[in-house]
Amino acid sequence: MPADSALLETLDSLGTPLLRLDALGVVTFANLALARWLGVSQRRLLGLHAAALEQEGQQLAIGLVRGMQAPLRLRRVGLALPGTAPVLFADLWLSPAADGLWLEAHPVDEFPGEDPARLLPAALAASLKGLAHELRNPLLGIKGAAQLLARRIDAEGRELTAIIESEVGRLSMLVDQLLSPAPPRPFVPVNVHAVLERVLRLAESDAGWAVHLQRDYDPSLPEFPADPDRLAQAVWNLVRNAIEAGAGRVTLRTRAEHAARIGSAPPALALRLDVIDDGRGVPPELAEHLLLPLVSGRADGTGLGLALAQQVAREHRGALTWRSRPGHTVFTLMLPLGSETEPADG
Repeated sequence: MPADSALLETLDSLGTPLLRLDALGVVTFANLALARWLGVSQRRLLGLHAAALEQEGQQLAIGLVRGMQAPLRLRRVGLALPGTAPVLFADLWLSPAADGLWLEAHPVDEFPGEDPARLLPAALAASLKGLAHELRNPLLGIKGAAQLLARRIDAEGRELTAIIESEVGRLSMLVDQLLSPAPPRPFVPVNVHAVLERVLRLAESDAGWAVHLQRDYDPSLPEFPADPDRLAQAVWNLVRNAIEAGAGRVTLRTRAEHAARIGSAPPALALRLDVIDDGRGVPPELAEHLLLPLVSGRADGTGLGLALAQQVAREHRGALTWRSRPGHTVFTLMLPLGSETEPADG
């Protein structure tokens, strides 16, 4: 740790988050900007190995074990104090010092580059409207067939046809929204676990015994303002994405996050909803563009599911993040549990 108190005061006055590490990578000094950025006290960071802060990948861990003769830049590293949330992203600079390292953190946005919501050109929007128009007739046919089938089968079968009709109705509504966008509906009090049970019922019907579905719920979570249909659509897209990535196990986990930071909003109580799977993981070549529309790792994929889930998160003033390695992928919806009753614009 720097011995000169004047130097410490100067470092504390900097707006750039900064850590001083010893030769082993252990934090010996953290300035005020870094502690505030992570939402913790400076004291909690002292004595912690810097690699323990990395929650997304192993860039920092690898950088710390290599001998450095010149500054090293690490792009978009996900950092958080172990056991806390949310994960915050920054470009890091590791610079060698006489008896250790300096680590500078330059916070970056949730997405590398431009926001995906601003990258969707008018031509793509027109194409989606054309696709929606073509989907209308098949959806009507499926609904009619389900209604006819319901008259010929037992009660258990009719429960499944009711799911078909319900989902066709929801898809028809989405098609109508693509053709004639309507203002967002007012939020209503929602029990998130009722939404998740609806999604799991769909997953059981879709995947059967091929996927083991697990629940890891926090029963203390309160109801919160939301659009239950849009929320179900977002979670179903995440679950279906996991199934299509070859997952044998998918877990839906809910937790309350205290003093959670979502974007630039002040810390607040939030719902953390994790969709965890043991599938193949996100292909490295797609990592930087995964949430963009029409980006898919499958030849037959549309690339719209994750983009829609991101949009739903924004509508609820929340955020969608992810981390992945082969055998362990986690998509996280962070949604504020506040008293807002109106959806966010766009």
